[in-house]
Amino acid sequence: MGYDKNGYLLLKKFYDPSDLKELYSILITFHEAWKKDNSDFYSKRAINSAYLTSPKYLSPNDREELFKFIGSSKLMGILSSLIPDKAMFMNTQLFFNPVNKEQKNYWHRDPQYVLSLDDQQKALKKSKVLHFRIPLHDEPGIELVPGTHKRWDSKEELEVRLETNGKKNNDDLSSGLKINLEAGDLLIFSANMIHRGLYGMNRFALDILFCDSDVELAQFVDLDCLPGKAELAKIENSEIFENALFLKNKFKAEPQ
Repeated sequence: MGYDKNGYLLLKKFYDPSDLKELYSILITFHEAWKKDNSDFYSKRAINSAYLTSPKYLSPNDREELFKFIGSSKLMGILSSLIPDKAMFMNTQLFFNPVNKEQKNYWHRDPQYVLSLDDQQKALKKSKVLHFRIPLHDEPGIELVPGTHKRWDSKEELEVRLETNGKKNNDDLSSGLKINLEAGDLLIFSANMIHRGLYGMNRFALDILFCDSDVELAQFVDLDCLPGKAELAKIENSEIFENALFLKNKFKAEPQ
């Protein structure tokens, strides 16, 4: 596989779009309820929502079906090839277009919102965090910088990402690679790598985040987003959730 070298993997037509009808219905239910509850944020600057597996917006049945989709052997077969030793479920996100057509996208590494520059650099040599992106419609996709899951920013990349020396974080990068997505594709990419979403068309994509079983990463897992015992019993591959539950409880018990 090319993930180790490039930091991403694109599997075209991983799903037949007809197989995603039930998932689409669940995502729409969540999205409409979330928009109503976050109308100001949605209308001004939102490009995604998160915590889809929380009970806040979904019925118990829809939530159960979403857990089963995430823990399916179809997805877990790919995940186990990338994180063979105790992968952990981390979160879900739903990506859409901003309401404001003038809103710009932006280059970033996911850890930059919680880590210092030094710690961002150290994170490249630590645990894996992976996005599994499943578009429900054809869309422009994302643009990423191959290899930056393992290497630090070039001068150009750092200035653009941090908006220094007159640069903006939506400026084009000479190292960027655009990846168009079609409904049913599966794009896997490192959360650590430099990337940005591409807005346009009918952008509507589910991201499932998985990571190494690492107690430091467990702090970013929300217990409300994990299944209970009855739900765990119905999931084809429940280990990713069980690992998250174990480490989340361990993190809570340790002195911070």
